[in-house]
Amino acid sequence: MVAQEKIDLLRKKIDEADAIVVGGASGMSAASGFKFYYQCDDVFRRIAGSLEQKYGFHNFFDGLYDRQHTRGEHWAMLLRVAKYIYECETGGTYKDLAELLRGKNYYIATTNQDAQFFRVFPAERITRIQGDWRYWQCKRPCHDEIYYNKEQVFRLCEAIEDDALPDELIPRCPHCGGVMDAWVRSHTFLQGEYYEKEMQRYMDFLRRNANRKTLFLELGVGLMTPMFIKEPFMNMVYQWPHAFYATLNPQHALVPKEIAKKSLAISDDIAITLKQLLGKSTAGMKEFNVKEAFNPARVY
Repeated sequence: MVAQEKIDLLRKKIDEADAIVVGGASGMSAASGFKFYYQCDDVFRRIAGSLEQKYGFHNFFDGLYDRQHTRGEHWAMLLRVAKYIYECETGGTYKDLAELLRGKNYYIATTNQDAQFFRVFPAERITRIQGDWRYWQCKRPCHDEIYYNKEQVFRLCEAIEDDALPDELIPRCPHCGGVMDAWVRSHTFLQGEYYEKEMQRYMDFLRRNANRKTLFLELGVGLMTPMFIKEPFMNMVYQWPHAFYATLNPQHALVPKEIAKKSLAISDDIAITLKQLLGKSTAGMKEFNVKEAFNPARVY
Protein backbone atom coordinates (compact mmCIF):
# COMPACT_ATOMS: atom_id res chain seq x y z
CA MET A 1 0.00 0.00 0.00
CA VAL A 2 1.23 3.47 -0.87
CA ALA A 3 1.59 5.98 1.95
CA GLN A 4 -1.45 8.26 2.05
CA GLU A 5 0.63 11.42 1.72
CA LYS A 6 1.96 10.20 -1.63
CA ILE A 7 -1.53 9.33 -2.83
CA ASP A 8 -2.80 12.75 -1.76
CA LEU A 9 0.06 14.53 -3.54
CA LEU A 10 -0.39 12.62 -6.79
CA ARG A 11 -4.15 13.07 -6.71
CA LYS A 12 -3.60 16.81 -6.21
CA LYS A 13 -1.21 16.96 -9.17
CA ILE A 14 -3.72 15.11 -11.36
CA ASP A 15 -6.57 17.42 -10.34
CA GLU A 16 -4.52 20.60 -10.83
CA ALA A 17 -2.83 19.65 -14.10
CA ASP A 18 -3.62 21.58 -17.27
CA ALA A 19 -2.28 18.61 -19.23
CA ILE A 20 -1.27 15.04 -18.42
CA VAL A 21 1.23 13.08 -20.48
CA VAL A 22 0.99 9.36 -19.75
CA GLY A 23 3.92 7.08 -20.47
CA GLY A 24 2.74 3.47 -20.36
CA ALA A 25 5.01 0.44 -20.66
CA SER A 26 5.08 -3.27 -19.91
CA GLY A 27 4.73 -2.83 -16.16
CA MET A 28 1.26 -1.43 -16.76
CA SER A 29 0.15 -4.66 -18.43
CA ALA A 30 2.04 -6.85 -15.97
CA ALA A 31 0.11 -5.17 -13.15
CA SER A 32 -3.09 -6.31 -14.90
CA GLY A 33 -1.88 -9.90 -14.95
CA PHE A 34 -0.42 -10.04 -18.46
CA LYS A 35 2.88 -11.68 -17.51
CA PHE A 36 3.45 -14.18 -20.30
CA TYR A 37 6.21 -11.96 -21.70
CA TYR A 38 8.27 -12.70 -18.59
CA GLN A 39 6.80 -15.81 -16.96
CA CYS A 40 6.03 -19.39 -17.80
CA ASP A 41 2.30 -19.08 -17.20
CA ASP A 42 -0.73 -20.67 -18.86
CA VAL A 43 -0.88 -17.99 -21.56
CA PHE A 44 2.75 -18.54 -22.50
CA ARG A 45 2.25 -22.30 -22.63
CA ARG A 46 -0.69 -21.88 -25.02
CA ILE A 47 1.43 -19.66 -27.27
CA ALA A 48 4.57 -21.81 -27.21
CA GLY A 49 3.06 -25.29 -27.12
CA SER A 50 5.78 -27.90 -27.43
CA LEU A 51 8.38 -25.31 -28.45
CA GLU A 52 9.12 -24.49 -24.81
CA GLN A 53 10.57 -27.91 -24.15
CA LYS A 54 11.99 -28.30 -27.65
CA TYR A 55 14.12 -25.15 -27.44
CA GLY A 56 14.33 -24.43 -23.73
CA PHE A 57 12.82 -20.94 -23.49
CA HIS A 58 10.32 -20.30 -20.72
CA ASN A 59 8.60 -16.98 -21.53
CA PHE A 60 7.36 -15.30 -24.66
CA PHE A 61 10.09 -12.65 -24.71
CA ASP A 62 12.82 -15.28 -24.89
CA GLY A 63 10.82 -17.36 -27.33
CA LEU A 64 10.21 -14.47 -29.72
CA TYR A 65 13.92 -13.79 -30.15
CA ASP A 66 15.12 -17.40 -30.01
CA ARG A 67 17.04 -18.20 -33.20
CA GLN A 68 16.65 -21.97 -33.06
CA HIS A 69 13.06 -22.27 -34.16
CA THR A 70 11.96 -22.50 -37.77
CA ARG A 71 10.12 -19.76 -39.62
CA GLY A 72 6.90 -21.76 -39.40
CA GLU A 73 7.33 -22.19 -35.63
CA HIS A 74 8.04 -18.49 -35.27
CA TRP A 75 4.87 -17.69 -37.15
CA ALA A 76 2.83 -20.06 -34.98
CA MET A 77 3.85 -17.99 -31.96
CA LEU A 78 3.19 -14.68 -33.75
CA LEU A 79 -0.30 -15.83 -34.69
CA ARG A 80 -1.13 -17.17 -31.25
CA VAL A 81 0.03 -14.05 -29.41
CA ALA A 82 -1.98 -11.86 -31.80
CA LYS A 83 -5.05 -14.05 -31.28
CA TYR A 84 -4.63 -13.71 -27.53
CA ILE A 85 -4.34 -9.91 -27.87
CA TYR A 86 -7.68 -9.88 -29.68
CA GLU A 87 -9.45 -12.23 -27.26
CA CYS A 88 -8.12 -11.33 -23.81
CA GLU A 89 -10.03 -9.22 -21.32
CA THR A 90 -9.27 -5.56 -20.77
CA GLY A 91 -6.80 -5.11 -17.93
CA GLY A 92 -8.03 -3.55 -14.69
CA THR A 93 -5.19 -1.02 -14.62
CA TYR A 94 -6.36 0.36 -17.96
CA LYS A 95 -9.96 0.68 -16.83
CA ASP A 96 -8.89 2.47 -13.64
CA LEU A 97 -6.57 4.81 -15.53
CA ALA A 98 -9.40 5.72 -17.91
CA GLU A 99 -11.59 6.57 -14.93
CA LEU A 100 -8.80 8.62 -13.37
CA LEU A 101 -8.27 10.65 -16.56
CA ARG A 102 -11.92 11.17 -17.43
CA GLY A 103 -12.50 14.79 -18.44
CA LYS A 104 -8.77 15.59 -18.45
CA ASN A 105 -6.57 16.99 -21.18
CA TYR A 106 -4.24 14.02 -21.71
CA TYR A 107 -2.12 12.15 -24.22
CA ILE A 108 -0.63 8.64 -24.05
CA ALA A 109 2.74 7.48 -25.33
CA THR A 110 3.27 3.73 -24.99
CA THR A 111 5.92 1.17 -25.78
CA ASN A 112 3.36 -1.62 -25.28
CA GLN A 113 2.35 -3.65 -28.31
CA ASP A 114 -0.69 -5.34 -26.75
CA ALA A 115 -3.27 -2.69 -27.74
CA GLN A 116 -4.71 -2.54 -24.22
CA PHE A 117 -4.75 1.27 -24.26
CA PHE A 118 -6.97 1.13 -27.35
CA ARG A 119 -9.60 -0.78 -25.36
CA VAL A 120 -10.38 2.25 -23.18
CA PHE A 121 -8.90 5.35 -24.86
CA PRO A 122 -9.56 6.94 -28.27
CA ALA A 123 -6.91 6.16 -30.88
CA GLU A 124 -6.27 9.85 -31.57
CA ARG A 125 -4.86 10.21 -28.05
CA ILE A 126 -2.35 7.35 -28.32
CA THR A 127 1.08 7.02 -29.92
CA ARG A 128 2.52 3.51 -30.32
CA ILE A 129 6.28 3.88 -30.12
CA GLN A 130 7.07 0.20 -30.67
CA GLY A 131 4.21 -0.94 -32.87
CA ASP A 132 1.20 -3.19 -32.35
CA TRP A 133 0.68 -6.97 -32.62
CA ARG A 134 -2.56 -6.39 -34.52
CA TYR A 135 -0.67 -5.25 -37.63
CA TRP A 136 1.76 -6.77 -40.10
CA GLN A 137 4.33 -5.17 -42.36
CA CYS A 138 6.66 -6.29 -45.11
CA LYS A 139 9.75 -7.64 -43.36
CA ARG A 140 12.17 -5.92 -45.77
CA PRO A 141 10.19 -3.48 -45.73
CA CYS A 142 9.66 -2.72 -49.41
CA HIS A 143 6.82 -0.22 -48.98
CA ASP A 144 5.16 2.05 -46.44
CA GLU A 145 2.04 0.17 -45.34
CA ILE A 146 0.86 -1.76 -42.30
CA TYR A 147 -1.98 -4.29 -42.41
CA TYR A 148 -4.66 -5.00 -39.81
CA ASN A 149 -4.51 -8.77 -39.36
CA LYS A 150 -7.47 -9.98 -37.30
CA GLU A 151 -9.22 -12.01 -39.99
CA GLN A 152 -5.99 -13.66 -41.14
CA VAL A 153 -4.82 -14.35 -37.60
CA PHE A 154 -7.94 -16.32 -36.69
CA ARG A 155 -7.95 -18.19 -39.99
CA LEU A 156 -4.26 -19.12 -39.93
CA CYS A 157 -4.31 -20.19 -36.29
CA GLU A 158 -6.59 -23.01 -37.40
CA ALA A 159 -3.93 -24.13 -39.89
CA ILE A 160 -1.07 -24.52 -37.39
CA GLU A 161 0.29 -28.09 -37.35
CA ASP A 162 2.68 -29.41 -34.69
CA ASP A 163 3.21 -25.84 -33.40
CA ALA A 164 4.29 -24.58 -36.82
CA LEU A 165 2.52 -22.77 -39.64
CA PRO A 166 3.07 -24.60 -42.96
CA ASP A 167 5.54 -22.69 -45.15
CA GLU A 168 3.05 -22.23 -47.97
CA LEU A 169 0.68 -20.38 -45.61
CA ILE A 170 3.21 -17.91 -44.20
CA PRO A 171 1.88 -14.42 -45.06
CA ARG A 172 3.59 -12.77 -48.01
CA CYS A 173 3.98 -9.13 -48.96
CA PRO A 174 1.43 -8.13 -51.63
CA HIS A 175 4.08 -5.96 -53.33
CA CYS A 176 7.40 -7.83 -53.36
CA GLY A 177 6.28 -11.35 -52.40
CA GLY A 178 8.68 -11.47 -49.47
CA VAL A 179 7.75 -12.67 -46.01
CA MET A 180 5.63 -10.43 -43.82
CA ASP A 181 6.38 -9.77 -40.15
CA ALA A 182 4.66 -8.39 -37.07
CA TRP A 183 4.68 -4.59 -36.85
CA VAL A 184 6.66 -4.50 -33.62
CA ARG A 185 10.05 -3.09 -32.72
CA SER A 186 12.92 -4.92 -34.46
CA HIS A 187 15.80 -4.10 -36.80
CA THR A 188 13.28 -4.08 -39.68
CA PHE A 189 10.52 -2.18 -37.84
CA LEU A 190 8.66 0.13 -40.23
CA GLN A 191 8.74 3.72 -38.98
CA GLY A 192 6.77 5.03 -41.91
CA GLU A 193 3.73 7.21 -42.50
CA TYR A 194 1.58 5.70 -39.73
CA TYR A 195 4.36 5.90 -37.19
CA GLU A 196 5.30 9.46 -38.13
CA LYS A 197 1.68 10.61 -38.01
CA GLU A 198 1.29 9.34 -34.45
CA MET A 199 4.63 10.82 -33.38
CA GLN A 200 3.70 14.18 -34.87
CA ARG A 201 0.42 14.16 -32.95
CA TYR A 202 2.34 13.45 -29.75
CA MET A 203 4.87 16.22 -30.45
CA ASP A 204 2.05 18.69 -31.16
CA PHE A 205 0.48 17.92 -27.79
CA LEU A 206 3.80 18.46 -26.03
CA ARG A 207 4.40 21.78 -27.79
CA ARG A 208 0.94 23.06 -26.92
CA ASN A 209 1.49 22.35 -23.24
CA ALA A 210 5.16 23.16 -22.73
CA ASN A 211 4.43 26.25 -20.64
CA ARG A 212 1.40 24.92 -18.81
CA LYS A 213 1.07 22.94 -15.61
CA THR A 214 1.85 19.53 -17.10
CA LEU A 215 2.01 16.23 -15.24
CA PHE A 216 4.18 13.49 -16.71
CA LEU A 217 2.68 10.27 -15.38
CA GLU A 218 4.98 7.32 -15.97
CA LEU A 219 3.42 3.87 -15.50
CA GLY A 220 5.54 0.73 -15.49
CA VAL A 221 8.41 2.07 -17.59
CA GLY A 222 11.58 0.04 -17.07
CA LEU A 223 15.19 0.38 -18.18
CA MET A 224 15.21 -1.71 -21.35
CA THR A 225 14.33 1.22 -23.63
CA PRO A 226 14.61 4.38 -21.48
CA MET A 227 15.13 6.54 -24.57
CA PHE A 228 11.47 6.34 -25.58
CA ILE A 229 9.61 7.49 -22.46
CA LYS A 230 11.68 7.72 -19.28
CA GLU A 231 14.54 9.94 -20.46
CA PRO A 232 12.37 12.34 -22.52
CA PHE A 233 9.98 12.72 -19.55
CA MET A 234 12.85 13.52 -17.20
CA ASN A 235 14.37 16.00 -19.65
CA MET A 236 11.10 17.84 -20.25
CA VAL A 237 10.37 18.09 -16.53
CA TYR A 238 13.86 19.52 -16.04
CA GLN A 239 13.31 22.14 -18.77
CA TRP A 240 9.64 23.02 -18.45
CA PRO A 241 8.92 25.55 -15.68
CA HIS A 242 5.60 24.11 -14.47
CA ALA A 243 6.07 20.40 -15.16
CA PHE A 244 5.92 17.59 -12.59
CA TYR A 245 7.11 13.99 -12.90
CA ALA A 246 5.42 11.01 -11.21
CA THR A 247 6.80 7.52 -11.76
CA LEU A 248 4.91 4.41 -10.66
CA ASN A 249 7.03 1.29 -10.87
CA PRO A 250 7.62 -1.46 -8.30
CA GLN A 251 11.02 -2.16 -9.85
CA HIS A 252 12.43 1.08 -11.30
CA ALA A 253 10.81 4.13 -9.67
CA LEU A 254 13.85 6.33 -10.25
CA VAL A 255 14.18 10.11 -9.94
CA PRO A 256 17.35 12.07 -10.86
CA LYS A 257 18.52 14.54 -8.22
CA GLU A 258 18.17 17.36 -10.78
CA ILE A 259 14.36 17.06 -10.74
CA ALA A 260 13.86 15.64 -7.24
CA LYS A 261 11.88 18.69 -6.12
CA LYS A 262 9.53 18.34 -9.10
CA SER A 263 9.00 14.59 -8.83
CA LEU A 264 7.27 11.78 -7.00
CA ALA A 265 8.41 8.15 -7.02
CA ILE A 266 6.04 5.35 -6.04
CA SER A 267 7.68 1.94 -5.93
CA ASP A 268 4.49 0.02 -5.18
CA ASP A 269 2.03 -2.09 -7.11
CA ILE A 270 0.55 -0.04 -9.97
CA ALA A 271 -2.85 -1.73 -9.81
CA ILE A 272 -3.18 -1.05 -6.08
CA THR A 273 -1.92 2.53 -6.46
CA LEU A 274 -4.53 3.32 -9.11
CA LYS A 275 -7.26 1.91 -6.87
CA GLN A 276 -6.05 4.10 -4.02
CA LEU A 277 -6.05 7.17 -6.25
CA LEU A 278 -9.68 6.45 -7.12
CA GLY A 279 -10.61 5.82 -3.50
CA LYS A 280 -11.55 2.23 -4.28
CA SER A 281 -11.12 -0.78 -2.03
CA THR A 282 -7.96 -2.83 -2.42
CA ALA A 283 -9.19 -5.65 -0.20
CA GLY A 284 -8.18 -9.05 -1.52
CA MET A 285 -5.75 -7.70 -4.10
CA LYS A 286 -2.46 -9.56 -4.32
CA GLU A 287 0.48 -7.20 -4.45
CA PHE A 288 2.72 -7.44 -7.52
CA ASN A 289 5.82 -9.50 -6.81
CA VAL A 290 8.80 -8.17 -8.77
CA LYS A 291 11.04 -11.13 -7.99
CA GLU A 292 8.35 -13.53 -9.13
CA ALA A 293 7.53 -11.65 -12.33
CA PHE A 294 10.89 -10.71 -13.76
CA ASN A 295 14.16 -12.46 -14.51
CA PRO A 296 16.72 -10.61 -12.36
CA ALA A 297 19.43 -11.25 -14.97
CA ARG A 298 17.60 -9.16 -17.58
CA VAL A 299 16.80 -5.46 -17.80
CA TYR A 300 13.15 -4.82 -18.67
